[in-house]
Amino acid sequence: MPLSVVLAVAMSALAAQEPKAEAISAAQVRSAIDRLGDLDFSSRMKAAQTVRRAPPAVASPALIEAVSSHADGYVRFKALVLLAGFNDPRAKSLMLAALKDPNDRLRSTAYSYFEDHPSPESLGVMLPAFEREPSEFVRPALTRALAAASVAAADPASGFNRTTMEGVRGVMRQAVTRGQDFFRSIAIEALGDHRAAYAQSEIVKVATVEGPLQDDAAVAIGKIGEKKGLETLAGLQRTAPRNVQPTIAAAICLLGVNCGSHVGYLVQTLRFSVKELGYQELLRSAANGLAAVAMAGNKDALTALFDVAIPSRDPARAPMALAIGTVAIRNPTLMLEWLESRSDLAASSALLAEAFDMLEEHYEEERFFVTVRRAYWRAAEGSPTRRVTAALIGKLEF
Repeated sequence: MPLSVVLAVAMSALAAQEPKAEAISAAQVRSAIDRLGDLDFSSRMKAAQTVRRAPPAVASPALIEAVSSHADGYVRFKALVLLAGFNDPRAKSLMLAALKDPNDRLRSTAYSYFEDHPSPESLGVMLPAFEREPSEFVRPALTRALAAASVAAADPASGFNRTTMEGVRGVMRQAVTRGQDFFRSIAIEALGDHRAAYAQSEIVKVATVEGPLQDDAAVAIGKIGEKKGLETLAGLQRTAPRNVQPTIAAAICLLGVNCGSHVGYLVQTLRFSVKELGYQELLRSAANGLAAVAMAGNKDALTALFDVAIPSRDPARAPMALAIGTVAIRNPTLMLEWLESRSDLAASSALLAEAFDMLEEHYEEERFFVTVRRAYWRAAEGSPTRRVTAALIGKLEF
């Protein structure tokens, strides 16, 4: 199932389980919104906490007003992110407007929103914008949104017409093979995440060329899940450089072939590269490989990442923390379920906090916060879920 569909289903389910809200007034919410742009981090954090804890009927109108008319551009951005967390149906029209906003943070948030909620209306703006989007900060979110739309458009019930679908798929195929390596990497990753089988031939071509995109392409082949990709990956096992081998192993595991042995190899490689100096690239490859397997639901891979990362120090610690943070924002439900099994919750949540500090993915982090808050209120008092979510709320300060 494409990632966009998984996320949409998850968000719909969460929307039916609204958390209990505190008795926070409209005046308190408006005051908190004004502080979302404070230079002091603690003040911004507490302001966001106040808004999140307010009743939706109080918070949503104030956030909508702030997005539409607040004088501070950063406040408009944070208000839009927080509004998305309330799952208010009115958010869609604001997100559509934000696609054309001069504020690049608002555009990035809107693109991320439409990755989760692909629609013909948004694609009509995003597809032409792909060639002229001026901000390098924004282009990754736009690329991911187009990748999601290119898969969603294949559903006859989606409302996309065939011409539009072919247009966006053509753009995404070109994004794999043309342009700067950084943006090609984003496109390849997004197409893999959304299981865009139509782009597999272009991704295979990249995978067979030694270079900085080879590992991205290998993992994407595994994520897409087409068994015909196994021949390419088997060939790469014989020819690709050592630093790419962990991602190839992860990709083969994602195709359902000898997953246990490949995860074992990834764990051994991770442990070796943490202990030995000079293997940072190999470490990064192993961490990313384990993250890809974990995102698909493999808890052994996630366990290995935490077990190796918790006692480690930088520079080895950072790539593993980033890998863990990526799992959290791509599969928040898995992360919560897994944390319930840990006896070292304090250390695990501290590592997750480090990851979020490095990621700075505001919209995706807010989506994780929504999942945690609603899981907290659904859980029984004294249950493992209540214990874990309470610890996360305290440690991540949301």
